[in-house]
Amino acid sequence: MKILVINGPNINMLGLREPEIYGNKTYTDLLEHIKTHCDKKNIDVEFFQSNHEGAIVDAIQDAYKKIDGIVINPAAYTHTSVAILDALKAVSIPTVEVHISNVDEREAFRKISYIRPYCKNTVSGLGFDSYTVAIDFLEEYLK
Repeated sequence: MKILVINGPNINMLGLREPEIYGNKTYTDLLEHIKTHCDKKNIDVEFFQSNHEGAIVDAIQDAYKKIDGIVINPAAYTHTSVAILDALKAVSIPTVEVHISNVDEREAFRKISYIRPYCKNTVSGLGFDSYTVAIDFLEEYLK
């Protein structure tokens, strides 16, 4: 099984960005956390991060017929991007939306997700474990 983990804007700034919300661990720590989990389960994982909406759309399109499942943290694009939603619909790859923080307990605008209706599941508020729970969900879903 091959999973693509996509992270949107400012996720690369983990450890610096609002540590009271996101913690002190870095983006590299996040990737290591996910890779360790996937290695234990014999899951092939690829990573992509961009602050640019079009680059995220390109990564989703490039995954067509190459990737079995997508775990995506669209970050700020969660609340604004029809383009990311349309790209996910176009490739029809099972997708799980993730968030490090519990977006439902934050500002009102963060409760709106353009991609959530397409996704097979949403996992939020578990810190880095949001990603591993999402991967485990996809593993079961894809069996």
